[in-house]
Amino acid sequence: MTEDRRREPRVPAELNLKLAFGSVREFLDRYSLNISRGGIFVRTLQAVEPGTEVALNIEIGTGERVIRGRGIVRWNSPPSAPGESPQAPGMGIKFISLEPESRALVEEVVAARGHAANGEEPPIPVDEGAAGPEEAVDLSELVIDEAAGQAPGPPAPPPAAAAAPTVPAARTAPRRAGPRSKIVGIDLGTTNSCVAYSAGGRAQVLTSRRGHRTIPSVVAYDEHGRLLVGLAAKAQMVINPKNTVYGSKRLVGRPFRSPTVQACRDRFHYDIVEGPNGEAAVRFAGRDFSLQQVAAFVLGDLKETASEALGELVTRAVVTVPAYYNDHQRQAVREAGALAGLEVERIVNEPTAAALAFGYGRGIEKRVLVYDLGGGTFDASVLDIQGDIYEVISTGGDTFLGGVDFDNQLVDHLVYRFMEQNGVPPPEDRVVWQRLRDAAEEIKVALSGRETAVAQVPYLCKDASGRDVELRVEVSRAELEGLTGRLVDRTVEVAREVLSARNLGAADVNEVLLVGGQSRMPLVWRKIREAFGREPNKSVHPDEAVALGAALLADSDSRIDSVVLIDVLAMGIGVGLAGGRMVPVLARNTRLPARRSYDVSTTRDGQAELEVAVFQGDSPKASECEYLGTVRVTGLPPAPRGTVRIAVDFALGPEGILSVSARNLATGQVTAARLATLDTPESLRDKLQMTDRQVAPRGARPIEADPASAVASAVPSASPGAEAARRGLLGRLFGKK
Repeated sequence: MTEDRRREPRVPAELNLKLAFGSVREFLDRYSLNISRGGIFVRTLQAVEPGTEVALNIEIGTGERVIRGRGIVRWNSPPSAPGESPQAPGMGIKFISLEPESRALVEEVVAARGHAANGEEPPIPVDEGAAGPEEAVDLSELVIDEAAGQAPGPPAPPPAAAAAPTVPAARTAPRRAGPRSKIVGIDLGTTNSCVAYSAGGRAQVLTSRRGHRTIPSVVAYDEHGRLLVGLAAKAQMVINPKNTVYGSKRLVGRPFRSPTVQACRDRFHYDIVEGPNGEAAVRFAGRDFSLQQVAAFVLGDLKETASEALGELVTRAVVTVPAYYNDHQRQAVREAGALAGLEVERIVNEPTAAALAFGYGRGIEKRVLVYDLGGGTFDASVLDIQGDIYEVISTGGDTFLGGVDFDNQLVDHLVYRFMEQNGVPPPEDRVVWQRLRDAAEEIKVALSGRETAVAQVPYLCKDASGRDVELRVEVSRAELEGLTGRLVDRTVEVAREVLSARNLGAADVNEVLLVGGQSRMPLVWRKIREAFGREPNKSVHPDEAVALGAALLADSDSRIDSVVLIDVLAMGIGVGLAGGRMVPVLARNTRLPARRSYDVSTTRDGQAELEVAVFQGDSPKASECEYLGTVRVTGLPPAPRGTVRIAVDFALGPEGILSVSARNLATGQVTAARLATLDTPESLRDKLQMTDRQVAPRGARPIEADPASAVASAVPSASPGAEAARRGLLGRLFGKK
């Protein structure tokens, strides 16, 4: 890209279309022949010259936007002349980038039409004589505005070239699709996300048009019904918390009725509801969204950033996930990628990607413990790095331990101070509490660089007399460390447990590599020095290392000198037995890929089907592991009990994603099986005769209250009534801490 082009970016023509459909479903049913994965055919006499870049904004009669993004006109088809075969006049527009909602609609069309809509170019229109009702539609409005993106002002008249219909002498055939797109690395984080690209072993973070290297993983709808992603969504969070989704990465891929979701659903300002298939979903702006859709909005924004930075449509990515993600969560990230129009080439664990960023091309031979404390999750992985070989030998983590939990401890502290100053707690108002959360995050960040900081929130609320009340609290680094010390202790406990799982100790690692934004905290450095007897390694960028490592892995796969990556299973996978036992089939830290079998037999005469409940976790109790689903094998031949034996085969790919099949040991016949979440915690308890109720496993449960409250030790005692009010208010707003 030239310097002139960087200074004066090309402004696309704005193409606003309004189609006379009464619903999105009608649009999909009747307009689908005009849509492919790669583009759209617009039927109109007012065509635009091929090569023109356009900003697409297609609405239906209700005002809902159905297609919004950027494209380029690839070809025109003129009206048919007398005597010629009838053909639809218009233009083929190739998508450059689409907003996530639009991409989701396009993928719905592709799923419905199959191969016919799978092309990377705009669809060629059928002859009018052969057109069905889906194509028998014309445009009711077409506006071409070359002034799009300029400062607000009087509407500019359309340029002369666009004012008259474009009727070329002959139809221009669409060009064939080019080679597959470049592949990027994406760190889909709980609080922030990042995209990077590597070529020739040199990786770089791709910045947005405004120069931002990361974006907040926040999605919102504003009061006008506009979708906001990233910085724009976070900027309005304080005034629109109920319609703003943040931190959803912790819940993606989890069943709504799971103990994990139920334990934390009251901690968010937005509503967590049950999706159509029993999964956890969110409700905001008057609609229900799957958490995969929410993640797709963020991935779509990163995809657009990458496409603009690289000058071409990006459709492939390596995406990172926490090492401690279970099978459902990994599958959900793949689904989110597809919804965003991304082919997820590989899913890689975040600590493994960070190790790649640390060691790639350096020829080092070391054993490294990656300490990854991010905004919402903590992972620890031990890797042996031998030149271009990266072998994970042990991994573990906690998906409910991260920067937001540090923020929550500070929110508690600020509320307590507010009550000391004013005698009453803050009102139960989402805006008030979001402002408190913002203040807590700001002083937490500030205290990594200095000894004291002041949380000041003017006009926080009004008192009983209508007077404005502000929050002003000075917090010292020592107070912060007193409030959050047990959280840091928990990370060290996990790291030690990861080492001990392989009979290793602190002396057996050469480096402790820090990754993740919360690892900037001085208390983390001090605790690591005490636990491992060495200074932590801070040589990689804590916010960017994971995305850079993913990009290096993506680049390496196409090179001769590619790296060898050997990963392991973070949590064991097994089956639940009567009495509530969990029998492991694939043990924790099993090298990937892996395959194991578990044999079951009928327990009664003439039994026609078998069910096997599958769990993931490391506890011998099924009630303390995560339920993945039930394998149901049907169509068994009638026979006496115990004579029909089935082998359930468990196969794990290099990404740690599980597939299952069933094999009749007598005939050798293999039947594809599917893990279906057929059971609720209550029905599982009945089927397996569990004596204990199902609970979220350690590492997948929200942080609980410290019996010896850190807040209580950090500040003077208050009256019993005020302390009870404080506990009750926080309990109602955030659930148990």
